[in-house]
Amino acid sequence: MKLFRRLKIWKELKHLERRVHDTPSPSTYVDLGQVYINLGMTDHTLKVAEEGLKLFPKSDELRKLRKFAKTAELNSRIKDLRAKSNRAPHPDLYRELASLYLELGDFGAVHGIAEECIRRFPQDHGAYLVLAKARLTNFYRDMSARDGLEAVRNLRRVIALDPGHVKAHRLLAEVLFRIDAVTEAVQHLEILRDLAPGDRDVERLLAEALAKGSAQSAQDLEILFHEVEAMGELTNTPVIKDNKPTRVASEEAIGSIRDALAHLVELSGVHKTAYIKGSKALVKGDIRDGKDSFLRVVRVLAKASQRVSRRMDIGNFSKGCLDGDFGHICMCCYGEVCAAVLCDAGAPVDRIMSELQELVAGSLYLANRLR
Repeated sequence: MKLFRRLKIWKELKHLERRVHDTPSPSTYVDLGQVYINLGMTDHTLKVAEEGLKLFPKSDELRKLRKFAKTAELNSRIKDLRAKSNRAPHPDLYRELASLYLELGDFGAVHGIAEECIRRFPQDHGAYLVLAKARLTNFYRDMSARDGLEAVRNLRRVIALDPGHVKAHRLLAEVLFRIDAVTEAVQHLEILRDLAPGDRDVERLLAEALAKGSAQSAQDLEILFHEVEAMGELTNTPVIKDNKPTRVASEEAIGSIRDALAHLVELSGVHKTAYIKGSKALVKGDIRDGKDSFLRVVRVLAKASQRVSRRMDIGNFSKGCLDGDFGHICMCCYGEVCAAVLCDAGAPVDRIMSELQELVAGSLYLANRLR
């Protein structure tokens, strides 16, 4: 019976391979990938998903197929490494295991493997580096002061064990600069300049940090990290910037968002409206300027909501309403885009939430159409 079923799958496989070649579409690629999964050939599934995404880069189905295949492949490698490390423990095996778990996004497993490696091999700096990378990932995503401080602590341990570790100095200099601990960042950048002469990113950042930090004194890192957590954003821009020319938003897109905000502010009980994307914001209503406290509150609420949703494993935060003596703060978020309204207690919340959802969806549609 199993042989008959397997022969049937192989026949279907040949049929789908011809369909993919003759009439390619996201669904045919997904069907072919599913057959490879049934045959236990996850490497072929990953290859099919990659090929499909070259033709159909915006296909959600193909992205999910690639993610599933990648996860299956990583889990297979993890299983093999686990068996090897149980037979003959070695720091390299632990480091590779922790790196694979980091790629999967399983931070609990990363910490478990790294801690086991540290117990067995306390002088190996690799485990501390992987722990630091995991903490940095969480910090840059959630702006969590605790993760940032732990990342710095682990990077300092790496440097203590290996003073010439270029990667550790680079990661530490970057995070220190971005939270505005410029004085300490300069120290690591000067070391990097000697360790990696001719590195343009290091030279550029060192010049920027020296200019910025000329009037600064050393500050307590714990205070700086907690200030970043409270603001919900980093003080300074990324160290390594994308050299691709920045696409300026079209007048059509900006005009559409402004019209939507103006419409929202005309609704009964609405005081303030804002559309935020990254560090930029468009506002309408009783807002003084770009430093209005409402914008900061929205950024912090959006970050906190996303962080709690991830930690509770209930998916991504998309919309919500905060009630208080001030009335309501209604928000709708997707990725780095957030639209929000401050309104009275008697305002039509359901309608406002619907309008915000349409605003965010419409702005993303326009952005995708311009690409």
